[in-house]
Amino acid sequence: MSLSAIVTPVVGSFGTALVPTAVALAVALLLFLLERRQDPQAATVAPFAALPPLAGVVVAPARATFVLVPLVVGLAVAMMARNRRDLLHSECGLKLLWVLGPALALSWAGMELLTLSTGTSVFAEQWAVLQLGLEPRFLWSTALPLSLLTGVVLLGAAPFHFWMADLFHGARAWLAPLTAAAFQVMGAMWLARRLTGIEAFPAGAEITGPMLAIASAVAFIAGAATLLGQRRPERRVGTLASLHGGLMLAALAAAHGREDFVDASRAMMGPWATHLALAYTGASILARFLPVAPGLAAPGATLFRRHPITALVGALPLLSLAGVPGTPGALVWLDTASTLAATGHPGVLAALAVAWLAAFATAIQQLREGFGIPAQGQPPERPTPWAARGALWIAALGLAAMGAAWLGRGFAG
Repeated sequence: MSLSAIVTPVVGSFGTALVPTAVALAVALLLFLLERRQDPQAATVAPFAALPPLAGVVVAPARATFVLVPLVVGLAVAMMARNRRDLLHSECGLKLLWVLGPALALSWAGMELLTLSTGTSVFAEQWAVLQLGLEPRFLWSTALPLSLLTGVVLLGAAPFHFWMADLFHGARAWLAPLTAAAFQVMGAMWLARRLTGIEAFPAGAEITGPMLAIASAVAFIAGAATLLGQRRPERRVGTLASLHGGLMLAALAAAHGREDFVDASRAMMGPWATHLALAYTGASILARFLPVAPGLAAPGATLFRRHPITALVGALPLLSLAGVPGTPGALVWLDTASTLAATGHPGVLAALAVAWLAAFATAIQQLREGFGIPAQGQPPERPTPWAARGALWIAALGLAAMGAAWLGRGFAG
């Protein structure tokens, strides 16, 4: 059997959601074991049991029902708040609860109002009843946006992007990436489910269509402004993640009102969700070794001075999040932009261009700060754990295989 006959199926498997997410889960396990080795008092491996359910949400987003969402959110919050000795970790969990708790309550209130006013909880039937015009406009026009709020907040798009930066800054490197990816996938599915069939109710579609377009434009502009002002590498990664939430909002806005909304939205959601887990994992690891905005005239970070090849390879997930040409993430950005252009959303497309420029500039600046200026003498003696270096390589190679699989079968395939 030739080498190509072995490599081709392996690379092709990265075009699905299962294999890249499994690789991200394996990297998380590697980081988890490294943390347990450095902290003997926390020898239990029980916390890792929270990650497979999060990975399952990314692999099978269609199973993320409205009932499952608060359970997954509660699981993530409980994992962050369980360690009383780590105040930053606990604070991050409390912030998530503070943001997502009210959002869930308001969305449930909105859905219950729609159910009470229409007499049914089936979305398609709700649109048919509302189309009869028997209900006051102010009632459903208030309840409908409220029912969508949780989806927007879970996507982490501005103005709700602060929790995403807090998550990558405060949570463990083995927990934050899959939590962020799972939350965003649930947010996208929440919006897609709530908006399915709304074209049968033109008055409602007239509200939700512009609302999605405005929300995505705000997410891009506010996210770009925030990104340029961030100084901590972890928070930069979190803000880049929030821009990917804006990408999904823009994709839903482009598909809104179409008869094939379900198929169109899920076709765009597939590559987007597949990219999240691995890109977030690699970028989150690299951020732990990057300097906190020391300026370009400072010596490079330890990883970049002792292991420059590893640092360069490990930068692929960060560059992919920023949509740097030649990376898998660039295909996600480009596909969203082409969809917006084809569906007539020039304002959102312009905002996306601004966000992409800010993301590109920030990623390049982050690498320049990481490499720094040539320093005299030997590199710092402090070693970089082999497990962390191996995790960078695994995440980067997995992302490269994903890009090759996309190109091999066609990105939209």
